[in-house]
Amino acid sequence: MKGTGKANFKDSHAPRAGLRGDIIVAIPTLNEEKHIAHCVRSLTDDTAFAARIGFVVADGGSTDETRAIVDKLAQTRDDIVLLDNPERLQSAGINSVVAQLTGPAHRFLVRCDAHAHYPAGFVRRVVEVLEKQPEAASVAGVLDARGEGCFQRAAAWIVDTPLGSGGSAHRGGAWSGWVDHGHHAGFRLDWFRRIGGYDPDFSHNEDAEYDARLARAGGRIWLESSLRKNYVMRPTPGRLWLQYWRYGKGRARTLRKHALRPRLRQVLPVLVLAGLVLSLATGLVFRPALALPALYVGALSVVSAVAAARMRSLCGLWAGVALFVMHNAWGAGFLGGIMVRGARP
Repeated sequence: MKGTGKANFKDSHAPRAGLRGDIIVAIPTLNEEKHIAHCVRSLTDDTAFAARIGFVVADGGSTDETRAIVDKLAQTRDDIVLLDNPERLQSAGINSVVAQLTGPAHRFLVRCDAHAHYPAGFVRRVVEVLEKQPEAASVAGVLDARGEGCFQRAAAWIVDTPLGSGGSAHRGGAWSGWVDHGHHAGFRLDWFRRIGGYDPDFSHNEDAEYDARLARAGGRIWLESSLRKNYVMRPTPGRLWLQYWRYGKGRARTLRKHALRPRLRQVLPVLVLAGLVLSLATGLVFRPALALPALYVGALSVVSAVAAARMRSLCGLWAGVALFVMHNAWGAGFLGGIMVRGARP
């Protein structure tokens, strides 16, 4: 349903064979051959709890070996289903899982990312938190960034600091409590259906858009710091730029759609980008204006030096580059999302 922000769950039917129990784990994928096997295995290791869980990989048309890997895993387990997601977007894929494969017996939906590695018993812990917090319509967890190559490791280090995440509690935090937004981990299916699930038009920031509608409907979100997962950072500055540009654009679209005010941590990257562009342009005719870009580069250099010392590796020198990308890609995406015509409040 284009532009409505809601999915149609009226046609939901009894689950297919194999999707037993009262818990559905949805894993949207698109070309995740490097991560999907590790992700699924990390989620299916809790044999004592397995009778309650059905796993669905909603694939958006992968052209690599993702589908073949999932098919192979499904041959050894009767609780794994591969579902086509022709809309390709994660939001649409999760909606399809709920619409096509859940029935009245299912109570909980756990959302998992193929790009993440989960600790043992993660699904069980999500459900335990939902059961212990009866007022919670959904539960959010904490992302702990990780990386293998030099750039990934430096990006992972900086993103879990206030400079990289703006102090967001679900980025490497250790605090639990009620929040207005967090990284989605689990939902009560009745609430998910009640507000229409994710907006299937959102490619990014669908979680914050969902949380905005949930809050207006009276639903509450519990952030549980013990629900942690390792998130693998993008391997290159170019791929990180594209990711954060999409994040900024998605956030702008959410603010426009719901007439929300941006928070300070969302405004700062925009101010940084605008200040740099203005200073560089002015610097062509007025040299003192270049002081701001010089100070910014100096600050990034300090960040790189501190990262290298804390990480005890020269790989930390990439931290300043990663921070530059996060700030300015997000700011550029946000400005683009604000200026283009799109969903209105």
